[in-house]
Amino acid sequence: MREEGVLVWRRIPSLERSQRGFGEATEEEQWREKWRAGGSAFACVSIGEKREKEFEPTSEQLLKHPLALLAFVPKDAALFAAGAIAGVAAKTVTAPLDRIKLLMQTHGVRVGQESAKKAISFIEAITLISKEEGIKGYWKGNLPQVIRIIPYSAVQLFAYETYKKLFRGEDGELSIVGRLAAGAFAGMTSTFVTYPLDVLRLRLAVEPGYRTMSEVALNMLRDEGIASFYKGLGPSLLGIAPYIAVNFCIFDLVKKSLPEKYQKRTEASLATALVSATLATLMCYPLDTVRRQMQMRGTPYKTVLDAFPGIVARDGFIGLYRGFVPNALKSLPSSSIRLTTFDTVKGLIAASEKELKRIVEENRERQNQPTST
Repeated sequence: MREEGVLVWRRIPSLERSQRGFGEATEEEQWREKWRAGGSAFACVSIGEKREKEFEPTSEQLLKHPLALLAFVPKDAALFAAGAIAGVAAKTVTAPLDRIKLLMQTHGVRVGQESAKKAISFIEAITLISKEEGIKGYWKGNLPQVIRIIPYSAVQLFAYETYKKLFRGEDGELSIVGRLAAGAFAGMTSTFVTYPLDVLRLRLAVEPGYRTMSEVALNMLRDEGIASFYKGLGPSLLGIAPYIAVNFCIFDLVKKSLPEKYQKRTEASLATALVSATLATLMCYPLDTVRRQMQMRGTPYKTVLDAFPGIVARDGFIGLYRGFVPNALKSLPSSSIRLTTFDTVKGLIAASEKELKRIVEENRERQNQPTST
């Protein structure tokens, strides 16, 4: 609820307004003279806060206009919840495609010299999971992914809004470069915070013998040390920065360019998010493949500069895009759902604040109306 400062004037009889002319003593000088003479002159101006509780919506009004209830929820909390729910739903629905993509991306490293076949197809990966692990295998590693996506989505979306404020120009407008920078920093911030969970999810999904996330974590600590939780962080930051920058920037710009009547429609948000996610995925997928292969146990790659030529030499240029089809089928709807949900919640928050303000104004006008006698 809006708070107002109230300026309070207190009349003090012992003080008289000075009727001085030019060159005469000022009120401050007269006050000082009275103080020196032992007078009790005193003046005070106080500023207090007044909450307009008398204008707040009644229970009946809130029941009639439930949208106004959302205005009482802290904005950051509402965005956090929306991002978390959307992220969990999107990741769970698309988990089978994500598992298939991971197997395709890391097959060459996993089999090593044991097999002459360095790559498996989309259909082969589906068949392999079904044969060795059954239906549950398609969701193997989804729990750490769900645990990770809650803070990841919340941090990323909140950071993006925060960075946009920081990168605004003196005129208050956000340039294309500012949007790209805000997206890049938001992506890197969320990736750094949740990266160990991402490594655990990968190990649980592709390495045999592990059943729980805690088992993977303890083995990593014992055999490889704490640094293993950040293997591949460099290419992850390099990959996520342009991806989020391009994705969020295109989404904002395209949505802003639409006629106002279409900007608030859910289907417009979905279509815009799909276009932005597609372009971002095409540009940044090779860095994701490099990251995944650097995260693997026994990886021959120490740096990004080693990984790129190594993957191309072993699998050809197409090796950088292994698993692209299931990734596109997974990430495009996932990204679209997340961005659309976030955009929708922002619209609901703005609408709820507007609705609450309207009710408060109605109550104020009703109370200030003169009563008939």
